[in-house]
Amino acid sequence: MRIHYLEHVPFEKLGNIEKWAGQKKYSVTKTALYLDDGLPPVEAFDWLIVMGGPMNIYEEGKYPWLAREKKFIAEAIAEGKVVLGICLGAQLIADVLGSGVYKNEFKEIGWFPIQLTEKAGSIPLLKGLPPVFKAFHWHGDTFSLPEGCTNIAESAGCKNQGFIYKDRVIGLQFHLESTLQGIQDLIANCGEELVEGRFIQQAGEILSQVHYLDEMETILYRLLDNINESYQEKQGR
Repeated sequence: MRIHYLEHVPFEKLGNIEKWAGQKKYSVTKTALYLDDGLPPVEAFDWLIVMGGPMNIYEEGKYPWLAREKKFIAEAIAEGKVVLGICLGAQLIADVLGSGVYKNEFKEIGWFPIQLTEKAGSIPLLKGLPPVFKAFHWHGDTFSLPEGCTNIAESAGCKNQGFIYKDRVIGLQFHLESTLQGIQDLIANCGEELVEGRFIQQAGEILSQVHYLDEMETILYRLLDNINESYQEKQGR
Protein backbone atom coordinates (compact mmCIF):
# COMPACT_ATOMS: atom_id res chain seq x y z
CA MET A 1 0.00 0.00 0.00
CA ARG A 2 1.12 3.54 -0.78
CA ILE A 3 0.73 6.31 1.82
CA HIS A 4 1.28 9.94 0.99
CA TYR A 5 1.16 12.71 3.57
CA LEU A 6 1.02 16.48 3.57
CA GLU A 7 3.40 18.23 5.97
CA HIS A 8 2.73 21.86 6.92
CA VAL A 9 5.73 22.50 9.18
CA PRO A 10 8.89 20.44 9.76
CA PHE A 11 8.04 19.77 13.41
CA GLU A 12 4.65 18.06 12.84
CA LYS A 13 5.49 14.74 11.26
CA LEU A 14 3.75 11.37 10.91
CA GLY A 15 5.04 10.20 14.28
CA ASN A 16 3.82 6.73 15.11
CA ILE A 17 1.84 6.49 11.87
CA GLU A 18 5.19 6.16 10.11
CA LYS A 19 6.24 3.47 12.60
CA TRP A 20 3.01 1.53 11.88
CA ALA A 21 3.54 1.86 8.12
CA GLY A 22 7.12 0.64 8.48
CA GLN A 23 5.98 -2.47 10.33
CA LYS A 24 3.53 -3.17 7.49
CA LYS A 25 6.27 -2.45 4.92
CA TYR A 26 4.08 0.15 3.23
CA SER A 27 5.65 2.92 1.18
CA VAL A 28 5.49 6.46 2.59
CA THR A 29 6.00 9.65 0.59
CA LYS A 30 5.36 13.26 1.50
CA THR A 31 4.77 16.75 0.21
CA ALA A 32 6.38 19.47 2.34
CA LEU A 33 3.97 22.28 1.53
CA TYR A 34 6.05 24.88 3.41
CA LEU A 35 8.86 24.18 0.91
CA ASP A 36 6.40 24.59 -1.97
CA ASP A 37 6.86 20.96 -3.01
CA GLY A 38 4.78 19.76 -5.92
CA LEU A 39 1.75 17.55 -5.30
CA PRO A 40 1.63 14.06 -6.82
CA PRO A 41 -1.17 12.77 -9.04
CA VAL A 42 -3.86 11.09 -6.94
CA GLU A 43 -3.18 7.85 -8.83
CA ALA A 44 0.21 7.72 -7.08
CA PHE A 45 -1.14 6.81 -3.63
CA ASP A 46 -3.84 4.82 -1.83
CA TRP A 47 -4.04 6.78 1.45
CA LEU A 48 -3.67 10.49 1.98
CA ILE A 49 -2.79 11.74 5.46
CA VAL A 50 -3.06 15.46 6.18
CA MET A 51 -1.03 16.52 9.20
CA GLY A 52 -1.33 19.36 11.70
CA GLY A 53 0.25 22.80 11.78
CA PRO A 54 0.07 26.14 13.59
CA MET A 55 -1.59 27.99 10.69
CA ASN A 56 -5.35 28.32 10.16
CA ILE A 57 -7.22 27.00 7.13
CA TYR A 58 -8.40 30.52 6.25
CA GLU A 59 -4.89 32.08 6.10
CA GLU A 60 -4.47 31.62 2.35
CA GLY A 61 -3.00 35.11 2.01
CA LYS A 62 -0.13 34.17 4.33
CA TYR A 63 0.12 30.56 3.14
CA PRO A 64 -0.82 30.53 -0.57
CA TRP A 65 -0.32 26.77 -0.84
CA LEU A 66 -3.45 26.24 1.29
CA ALA A 67 -5.63 26.88 -1.77
CA ARG A 68 -4.04 24.15 -3.88
CA GLU A 69 -3.91 21.84 -0.89
CA LYS A 70 -7.68 22.11 -0.45
CA LYS A 71 -8.24 21.31 -4.14
CA PHE A 72 -5.91 18.33 -3.81
CA ILE A 73 -7.77 16.99 -0.75
CA ALA A 74 -11.09 17.43 -2.56
CA GLU A 75 -9.73 15.49 -5.53
CA ALA A 76 -8.47 12.65 -3.31
CA ILE A 77 -11.89 12.38 -1.64
CA ALA A 78 -13.67 12.44 -5.01
CA GLU A 79 -11.38 9.68 -6.31
CA GLY A 80 -12.32 7.40 -3.41
CA LYS A 81 -9.02 7.51 -1.53
CA VAL A 82 -8.69 6.87 2.17
CA VAL A 83 -8.12 10.30 3.69
CA LEU A 84 -7.09 10.87 7.31
CA GLY A 85 -6.78 14.39 8.68
CA ILE A 86 -5.23 15.27 12.03
CA CYS A 87 -5.87 18.60 13.80
CA LEU A 88 -5.33 21.18 11.03
CA GLY A 89 -5.76 18.27 8.62
CA ALA A 90 -9.22 17.53 10.02
CA GLN A 91 -10.14 21.21 9.73
CA LEU A 92 -9.01 21.25 6.10
CA ILE A 93 -11.16 18.21 5.32
CA ALA A 94 -14.13 19.78 7.09
CA ASP A 95 -13.67 22.93 5.01
CA VAL A 96 -13.42 20.93 1.78
CA LEU A 97 -16.64 19.11 2.71
CA GLY A 98 -18.41 22.44 3.10
CA SER A 99 -18.52 23.09 6.84
CA GLY A 100 -17.24 26.04 8.85
CA VAL A 101 -13.91 26.28 10.66
CA TYR A 102 -13.65 28.89 13.39
CA LYS A 103 -12.10 29.77 16.73
CA ASN A 104 -13.11 27.34 19.46
CA GLU A 105 -14.33 28.80 22.75
CA PHE A 106 -11.20 27.41 24.38
CA LYS A 107 -7.70 26.61 23.25
CA GLU A 108 -7.01 23.00 24.10
CA ILE A 109 -3.36 22.15 24.69
CA GLY A 110 -2.16 19.14 26.66
CA TRP A 111 -3.59 15.81 27.78
CA PHE A 112 -7.38 15.69 28.03
CA PRO A 113 -9.94 12.87 27.84
CA ILE A 114 -11.67 12.04 24.58
CA GLN A 115 -15.09 10.44 24.75
CA LEU A 116 -16.48 8.54 21.78
CA THR A 117 -20.06 9.37 20.86
CA GLU A 118 -22.90 6.87 21.04
CA LYS A 119 -22.92 6.58 17.23
CA ALA A 120 -19.21 5.79 17.23
CA GLY A 121 -19.92 2.44 18.91
CA SER A 122 -21.55 1.06 15.76
CA ILE A 123 -18.87 2.20 13.30
CA PRO A 124 -16.55 -0.65 12.15
CA LEU A 125 -13.57 1.69 11.71
CA LEU A 126 -13.68 2.35 15.47
CA LYS A 127 -14.13 -1.20 16.73
CA GLY A 128 -11.98 -2.02 19.72
CA LEU A 129 -11.34 1.59 20.68
CA PRO A 130 -12.03 2.41 24.33
CA PRO A 131 -15.07 4.67 24.89
CA VAL A 132 -12.93 7.13 26.88
CA PHE A 133 -9.18 7.68 26.64
CA LYS A 134 -6.53 10.35 27.14
CA ALA A 135 -5.25 12.01 23.96
CA PHE A 136 -2.84 14.80 23.22
CA HIS A 137 -4.26 18.13 22.00
CA TRP A 138 -2.84 21.33 20.54
CA HIS A 139 -5.45 23.46 18.79
CA GLY A 140 -7.36 26.73 18.97
CA ASP A 141 -9.78 26.27 16.07
CA THR A 142 -12.61 23.82 15.63
CA PHE A 143 -15.09 22.86 12.91
CA SER A 144 -18.80 22.35 12.54
CA LEU A 145 -19.84 18.86 11.45
CA PRO A 146 -19.85 18.57 7.65
CA GLU A 147 -23.06 17.35 5.99
CA GLY A 148 -23.09 13.58 5.59
CA CYS A 149 -20.54 13.03 8.35
CA THR A 150 -20.90 11.21 11.65
CA ASN A 151 -19.61 12.93 14.79
CA ILE A 152 -17.45 10.33 16.54
CA ALA A 153 -15.76 12.07 19.48
CA GLU A 154 -15.94 14.99 21.90
CA SER A 155 -14.11 16.47 24.86
CA ALA A 156 -14.96 18.87 27.66
CA GLY A 157 -13.22 21.69 25.82
CA CYS A 158 -14.33 20.95 22.25
CA LYS A 159 -17.63 19.45 21.11
CA ASN A 160 -16.56 18.19 17.67
CA GLN A 161 -13.39 16.18 18.07
CA GLY A 162 -13.76 13.88 15.10
CA PHE A 163 -15.89 12.73 12.18
CA ILE A 164 -16.14 10.01 9.56
CA TYR A 165 -17.39 10.50 6.01
CA LYS A 166 -18.33 7.62 3.68
CA ASP A 167 -16.41 5.11 5.83
CA ARG A 168 -13.07 6.22 4.35
CA VAL A 169 -12.55 9.88 5.24
CA ILE A 170 -11.62 10.48 8.90
CA GLY A 171 -10.99 13.76 10.67
CA LEU A 172 -9.46 13.81 14.15
CA GLN A 173 -9.05 17.10 16.02
CA PHE A 174 -6.80 15.40 18.59
CA HIS A 175 -3.41 13.74 18.16
CA LEU A 176 -2.91 9.98 18.45
CA GLU A 177 0.27 9.93 16.38
CA SER A 178 2.39 12.00 18.76
CA THR A 179 5.76 10.79 20.03
CA LEU A 180 7.82 12.23 22.88
CA GLN A 181 10.05 13.97 20.32
CA GLY A 182 7.00 15.35 18.53
CA ILE A 183 5.61 16.83 21.75
CA GLN A 184 8.99 18.31 22.67
CA ASP A 185 9.20 19.86 19.20
CA LEU A 186 5.76 21.42 19.57
CA ILE A 187 6.72 22.93 22.93
CA ALA A 188 9.96 24.26 21.45
CA ASN A 189 8.29 25.79 18.37
CA CYS A 190 4.88 26.84 19.72
CA GLY A 191 5.61 27.37 23.41
CA GLU A 192 4.31 30.95 23.28
CA GLU A 193 0.80 29.47 23.18
CA LEU A 194 1.21 28.00 26.66
CA VAL A 195 -0.57 30.84 28.43
CA GLU A 196 -3.05 30.58 31.28
CA GLY A 197 -6.25 28.89 30.15
CA ARG A 198 -8.90 26.47 31.33
CA PHE A 199 -7.72 23.78 28.90
CA ILE A 200 -4.08 24.76 28.51
CA GLN A 201 -1.44 22.79 30.38
CA GLN A 202 2.06 24.14 30.88
CA ALA A 203 5.15 22.42 29.51
CA GLY A 204 6.05 20.68 32.76
CA GLU A 205 2.54 19.30 33.19
CA ILE A 206 2.48 18.11 29.58
CA LEU A 207 5.82 16.32 29.89
CA SER A 208 4.85 14.76 33.23
CA GLN A 209 2.06 12.84 31.45
CA VAL A 210 3.97 11.30 28.57
CA HIS A 211 3.29 7.87 30.10
CA TYR A 212 0.01 8.10 28.15
CA LEU A 213 1.98 7.74 24.93
CA ASP A 214 2.04 3.94 25.09
CA GLU A 215 -1.74 3.69 25.43
CA MET A 216 -2.21 6.28 22.70
CA GLU A 217 0.02 4.31 20.33
CA THR A 218 -2.04 1.18 20.97
CA ILE A 219 -5.25 3.06 20.15
CA LEU A 220 -3.68 4.56 17.02
CA TYR A 221 -2.57 1.15 15.78
CA ARG A 222 -6.02 -0.30 16.34
CA LEU A 223 -7.60 2.54 14.38
CA LEU A 224 -5.12 2.21 11.52
CA ASP A 225 -5.58 -1.57 11.45
CA ASN A 226 -9.35 -1.07 11.22
CA ILE A 227 -8.98 1.44 8.38
CA ASN A 228 -6.56 -0.90 6.63
CA GLU A 229 -8.88 -3.89 7.00
CA SER A 230 -11.78 -1.90 5.54
CA TYR A 231 -9.58 -0.69 2.67
CA GLN A 232 -8.33 -4.18 1.85
CA GLU A 233 -11.88 -5.57 1.86
CA LYS A 234 -13.04 -2.89 -0.56
CA GLN A 235 -10.08 -3.65 -2.81
CA GLY A 236 -11.07 -7.33 -2.77
CA ARG A 237 -7.76 -8.44 -1.32
